Amino acid sequence: MANTVFDYLEWRGDLSLAKSEFNIVDNLILAVLSYVPFDGIVSEKFSAHGITIGEAARAFALLDPAKLPIRDPNDIELLKALAPSKRFGTMTLSGYVNKTDYKTEKQFSAITVNTGDKMSFISFRGTDLTLVGWKEDFNMSFQTPVPSQEEAVRYLEEAAKRVHGKMRLGGHSKGGNLAVYASAFCRNTVQNRIIAVYNNDGPGFNSGIIGMKGFIDMKERLFAFIPQSSIIGMLMEHNEQYTIVNSTQTGILQHDPYSWSVTGTDFLRVETVTNASLFIDKTVKEWIGNMDSAQRELFCDALFSVLGASGAKNLTELTTDRLKAARAMVKTFSHLDEPTKKVLHETLALLFQTAAKNFQPFIPSRKERA
Repeated sequence: MANTVFDYLEWRGDLSLAKSEFNIVDNLILAVLSYVPFDGIVSEKFSAHGITIGEAARAFALLDPAKLPIRDPNDIELLKALAPSKRFGTMTLSGYVNKTDYKTEKQFSAITVNTGDKMSFISFRGTDLTLVGWKEDFNMSFQTPVPSQEEAVRYLEEAAKRVHGKMRLGGHSKGGNLAVYASAFCRNTVQNRIIAVYNNDGPGFNSGIIGMKGFIDMKERLFAFIPQSSIIGMLMEHNEQYTIVNSTQTGILQHDPYSWSVTGTDFLRVETVTNASLFIDKTVKEWIGNMDSAQRELFCDALFSVLGASGAKNLTELTTDRLKAARAMVKTFSHLDEPTKKVLHETLALLFQTAAKNFQPFIPSRKERA
């Protein structure tokens, strides 16, 4: 059975960073930590002496989880596992922000961790359960920067004023994208303090953006990790070299960081991504490439107007009463104007046509199957 971050904590949790230096598995753990809703527990103010992870875990344990926007129960189990460990329990948390703006279509959250080795880890949260968060992800296909990317730069600049020493940045999913973007567009004096940026299965950027000076200056400090059947992490273009990680899940479920296999202080690496990942990557890039920015924007707006028709603000609400949600979405679709309906029909038809065209090359031949 493959080891996970929980097994890593049992094995490495009793060693401080002074005895065993920071590694890429530590990065994933702190990247995922930003998913925990620390509202009311961790201060918005930056401090080298914030609340410890152990203290935050004890305060969190007093809350009713049924009333909290928990993305994945494993996020809370991870917090519990970090609390008693010598490695993570005394790290301090500060600068917690959590902003959702439906008007500007922004979902942003970040937290700063004083890791105790005279450095800080700035962790950017990935996409949460809100529909506005998913809408912002889709907006990346035609808009740069999106509001959360601009917010990430502002957050990093403010953190750099308040915390001392070198910095590491990281995040999972969209959080990885935000970490890379912030490092590329911050001031030079801030960028010079960044020693590493970790993008854990987060999407890339359009080719024009990654050719800019800030990205080029950061290139040797950017590290990307994707599972072998990555979908999210293969989207758009990457300026960083990526490491392919073994996952115990299949397909899109490999995006789950708790499925990534750990060996010692490293991930269990594989040489190539799967044919399915290559197929989806090629199909999505061609599909997006065949639409101009205006078409992408119209499609995203139309799609999310239908998804939000039930009044749901997050995925949990959308799936609680599926029949009610489906009725509302069908009703909304029927009331769309004809040009908008046409955009949805034609865009989805283009996706299926592109997928059909690309499917054949990825089917193993009889010789390969033998």
